Amino acid sequence: MEHHYLIVLFKNKVKKKIIKKFKTLKNADEYYKKLVNDSDEVIFDKKYENGFKSEYEIALLGKKNVNKEVIYIKDDFGRQSKVDLQDDEFAILKVLPYKIDEVFLDYTTKKKINTKELVKKYLSGTGLKMVSKINNKIIVQNDDVINLFTFKNEDDSSRFIDNLSKVFIEQKKIDCMFVKDSSSSQRKYLYNILVNYGFPKSYLFRQSTTFPVKK
Repeated sequence: MEHHYLIVLFKNKVKKKIIKKFKTLKNADEYYKKLVNDSDEVIFDKKYENGFKSEYEIALLGKKNVNKEVIYIKDDFGRQSKVDLQDDEFAILKVLPYKIDEVFLDYTTKKKINTKELVKKYLSGTGLKMVSKINNKIIVQNDDVINLFTFKNEDDSSRFIDNLSKVFIEQKKIDCMFVKDSSSSQRKYLYNILVNYGFPKSYLFRQSTTFPVKK
């Protein structure tokens, strides 16, 4: 079967992979809109890959006889840059920023989870919860129960608190406190609590789990 339309993921303006192929524009456009809507629902998205800052776009491509218009993408500063597909057969019909749902390590289970899973499992119960940050770690405290989550770097853990606290404010949830910045004495107090709870001090002191890797 000949495919006339593609949905493609771009990373840093370079084609990363083909997500799906379609024969008709109607089906391709419907699936594209669904992916964009799903992207809009992502609370905490991926910003780093292999230690490098990464930006993603999702594009709808069609055979070149469908559209010959030159497509541009705006960056965070409003500057426009041309998307170079480097493909003689297809042209870009639509392109939008795309948020990939980031996952991070649940220290207790040693498994990766996303933000919605964390909220459902650790922040949906009764009682006042506190979410705080130390280095690239997020600590969730509910009474005397502590859970630790490890992110790629400090930028990610900081951004996680910003994004999640914004969602809680928008949803008018008042059963959770967010502490992003701590004084030296507060950080020392937090280290002591975590070490006494059983978390290794050397692990808590680490600030990153990823380092730039060229491919």
